[in-house]
Amino acid sequence: MARPYDPGPKQFVFAVGDGNGQKVSVGDPQEAYVAFSAFFRDRNSDTYAIGDEPAGQSLVLMPGQGVIARVKGADRPRSEYLRVDRANRYLPSAMLFFENGYAGLDHFGQWFSDLADLDASPETRGTTRAATFTTEATAIEEVARIWADSGIVDPSDQYYVFFDSHDVDDDRAERAELLALIEFLGIERVDAPAEAAGGEVWVRTDTRLAAECARWS
Repeated sequence: MARPYDPGPKQFVFAVGDGNGQKVSVGDPQEAYVAFSAFFRDRNSDTYAIGDEPAGQSLVLMPGQGVIARVKGADRPRSEYLRVDRANRYLPSAMLFFENGYAGLDHFGQWFSDLADLDASPETRGTTRAATFTTEATAIEEVARIWADSGIVDPSDQYYVFFDSHDVDDDRAERAELLALIEFLGIERVDAPAEAAGGEVWVRTDTRLAAECARWS
């Protein structure tokens, strides 16, 4: 059962691109998610917004552009943007927003402060994102985030496998980011087995990575 909002109930405003809005009052994140899911599925729009006015935060889903935006700050709003490659990412982002607001989406993917960055090739986006992690601790955390999304530990316990069973055309931006980060960290990449999917990345176990991945598991 979802933890109730405290204080609650909590108010959100749902809106679509044409300006039609709906105010809801909900007791917990799950109730908010159910209400927004119905709102999302009952309309056909290029843009859907969730506003938390008391917190000065909002989430904007833009299926027409393949983008998610998150915004915080009422007086001087700060926006960040995420390229969405799979349609099933929109509603999970809403649930994270209902649970923990703007910060709840920190680890959802590759956020950029400039919308124009999303027009770059996936490989450029990935290397640009990797360059924002300038310390070992933050780089290890980001590598673990990527692993947690689609990775496994090889049964031999000698390797971490990223993008398990994914094709080489999948996850291009995150793969480029990962490769730059493991080079920065000095983590050893190894050849994947012949039977592995083309998009998999295999690295040798590393104590720093093991500790962080255990936290994400």
